[in-house]
Amino acid sequence: MTTEQFSIKYTSQNNVGETFPARLKSLREAKQIDRKTLGELCGLSKNMIGQYERGEREPTIKTLTVIADYFDVSLDYLTGRK
Repeated sequence: MTTEQFSIKYTSQNNVGETFPARLKSLREAKQIDRKTLGELCGLSKNMIGQYERGEREPTIKTLTVIADYFDVSLDYLTGRK
């Protein structure tokens, strides 16, 4: 399995109630950028960002890494793990 094929199920094992979609939206809003801008910065479309924030799609590890790097957070934080 390549990293391109691998995706993450983002339910918190610690029951903190905040998952990847909520964390992504929270981080984006904290930086005061819209979906289009985040998409452009990460090489994604604004529609893809919206689908991630609504939990309609799951990003690949590569995409999660790009998003985590942009926001300077760990993959564990981004996906709701502690």
